[in-house]
Amino acid sequence: MADKLYNILFLCTGNSARSILAESILRKDGEGRFRAFSAGSNPKSAVHPLTLRTLEHMDYPTDGLRSKSWLEFTADAPAMDFVFTVCDSAAGESCPIWPGRPMTAHWGIEDPAAVECSALEQQAAFMTAFHFLKNRIGAFVNLPLSSIDALSLGTRLREIGRLDGATRPTPQAG
Repeated sequence: MADKLYNILFLCTGNSARSILAESILRKDGEGRFRAFSAGSNPKSAVHPLTLRTLEHMDYPTDGLRSKSWLEFTADAPAMDFVFTVCDSAAGESCPIWPGRPMTAHWGIEDPAAVECSALEQQAAFMTAFHFLKNRIGAFVNLPLSSIDALSLGTRLREIGRLDGATRPTPQAG
């Protein structure tokens, strides 16, 4: 019997940097077990160029990545198993009702696109965001999803959100 394929949605307000990084990282690191998606409550017109440059530099896929509204995932879309917010503003917004009743957690990290300094420092901010997200996703893909109870899983998801680079403590209720 084949293992379950889990659908994961990463949310951020603009869907141009952090959520796109997370989508690509999970696409590669979770291939065969996870289907990764990303969206935003107020998506930008395009993916940030440094997001794409960072992914290409780290040998992660960029094909098909685009900034899109979370409304694309509220009706005629795959049911999500997990929804993770990666920015504090998206975590504080009223989210749509997601088909499939996914488990949720907040994995906030600083926005590399908001860094206003030299090009080298901004590139470093994108690399930092990439590494923080890669660490969280690595912890997530190694969870025993098929054998862990919902309460323990919720606790583990919140713990992942508190790994290095967390922007604020995550709420205890999930």
